[in-house]
Amino acid sequence: MTPLAEIFADRPVLADGAMGTVLYTRGIFINRCYDELNLSDPGLILSVHEEYLQAGAEIIETNTFGANRFRLTRHGLGGKVKEINAAGVHLARKAVEHLKDKQAGSAWVAGSVGPLGVRLEPLGKTGLDEARAAFAEQIAVLAGNGSGGTARGVDLLIIETMPALNEAREALLAARAMAPHLPVLVMVTVDDESNCLDGASAAQAAAVLTEWGADAIGINCSTGPTTVLTAAEAMRGATTLPLAAMPNAGMPRAVEGRNIYLCSPEYMASFARKAISAGVQIVGGCCGTTPNHIRAMRAAIRALDEHAHVEGSGTTIAANVETPPAPLAQRSRIGSLIANGTFVTLVEIEPPKGIDCSSEIRAAEMFAGLGVHAINVNGEPHASARLSAQSLCIQIQQHTGVETILHYTCRDRNILSIQSDLLGASSMGLKNILCVTGDPPKTGNLPDATAVFDVDSIGLVNMVSRLNHGLGIGSNAIGASTNFTIAVAANPGAPDMENELRRFAYKVEAGAEYAITQSVFDLRLLENFLERVHDRLHDRLEDHPIPIIACIWPLTSLRNAEFMKNDLRISMPEEIMLRMAQADTPDAARREGIKIAQEMLEAVKPYVQGVQVSAPFGRYDIAAEVIASVLPMGTTRPE
Repeated sequence: MTPLAEIFADRPVLADGAMGTVLYTRGIFINRCYDELNLSDPGLILSVHEEYLQAGAEIIETNTFGANRFRLTRHGLGGKVKEINAAGVHLARKAVEHLKDKQAGSAWVAGSVGPLGVRLEPLGKTGLDEARAAFAEQIAVLAGNGSGGTARGVDLLIIETMPALNEAREALLAARAMAPHLPVLVMVTVDDESNCLDGASAAQAAAVLTEWGADAIGINCSTGPTTVLTAAEAMRGATTLPLAAMPNAGMPRAVEGRNIYLCSPEYMASFARKAISAGVQIVGGCCGTTPNHIRAMRAAIRALDEHAHVEGSGTTIAANVETPPAPLAQRSRIGSLIANGTFVTLVEIEPPKGIDCSSEIRAAEMFAGLGVHAINVNGEPHASARLSAQSLCIQIQQHTGVETILHYTCRDRNILSIQSDLLGASSMGLKNILCVTGDPPKTGNLPDATAVFDVDSIGLVNMVSRLNHGLGIGSNAIGASTNFTIAVAANPGAPDMENELRRFAYKVEAGAEYAITQSVFDLRLLENFLERVHDRLHDRLEDHPIPIIACIWPLTSLRNAEFMKNDLRISMPEEIMLRMAQADTPDAARREGIKIAQEMLEAVKPYVQGVQVSAPFGRYDIAAEVIASVLPMGTTRPE
């Protein structure tokens, strides 16, 4: 056991610099798994550790930054977590032993634990329990208590380059469970504005990491010394814990085809002096730093006349300042109708492929005159390039007064863009969001387009729910609730129904308030789906099932029915196929499709809280004829 006070004494402590940068300069290609070199080229790793010790480093980190199961699996090494981490500890210990007699005092070995390289819930698909298990597996070996571990583990753990506080928390919890005897330093990485990559400020990160029980906290990597210094100053005012700062050597620049970090050793030495004066106790380097940088930082520390004495202010900073949303009934007309149990009628409209949306606006006016409660504007249907759904929603509301539902997909946007879009939508008066993952580009008319998919529909619902509570993606207060009503999609005919139900339950847990189904042609499937949803969510929803709105698609021809059955894999009873086949003219097929849609609308009414009628291929007259069966012509226009 290494006492915390021994490492984080009331004096500056110098850590080492980058491992990957030095390996790259020695000809190791960046597509290699650098952690695996602990096994295949241990002499190389040992020599890098020794160079940093000779430069004056008092803490050297094991070459295990990416040695977790998720990252190693990408290289086909998922089964070598124990061997790679154990070898990393052994090599760092060996380097310390080799040079113990050549320098004053000794050095501590820190177990390096980097991020998993996957996005965690609520924005990603990897569960927090899965993340904690992966961290625990690695930390157990670094601590020396895992099967196949070393006789002696590390002296401390450094959880570093954490992009999000939820991931940092899982790593910290794993460290406490697997190595309760070891001091733990947790470091986040920040952007140009000194905020964590999930949006939390440096001060907020300091506050919550202190609350969660870290022994020391800090910032590493990031965009360079200036940014890290600014973040460290903000952290110093929010905690009394020992503080660490280990920046990159600036931002890399492309020089003759190679990325080069241009911050000089002298500049890093200047950073070390300023950081210590600001109350930082552990300084070191990250990407781009070399033994030369560490040697210059050691000289700067020795030249200080006196060490800065850390006196944290102990200021308490709230990481979460929520602004709860209004009750569902007060957020929008649709929200009010759903909350009151009213049968809801929607029509789906697709944006045009060009800039002229006069046809869609005229259609919206017609549906408003029929008494339709809202228009659901589809976002890039079938992965095709069209006018933005958000733009059409705004124009429909401005010209017709009828409320819209923004059909929002995750395909083309990262989480920063998503948050910007949603804040803009709320600011411009859009009140209803339908959260969907979106079709992959290969299914559309531009198959070579690049998809983003930073989050799926579950992560998107979490984001909207947080915005509804006045919190951005990093739990930063945004000042007010966006007050969206949150809808999700559901597929009663999904081939893997268990997976569909599981994902649907996650959406409800994330904050979904009602659902709109895929097109329904088979009443039996809808009944079965609703029963299973009720069984799955009975306890969670306390006998208040989530409202379901059934989508009705009027068929236009036998070929249309065949496409939906065979290409889209939508359940289509043989009776419907036969009826469409017996229609001997296009007009007869259109009439039969309308009749089938009207019959299905009447059939689903006892089971759902509303219907959404689609306008097939932009045939708004067909949708109007179907919806008229539940909304007689001349109904008063909604306010």
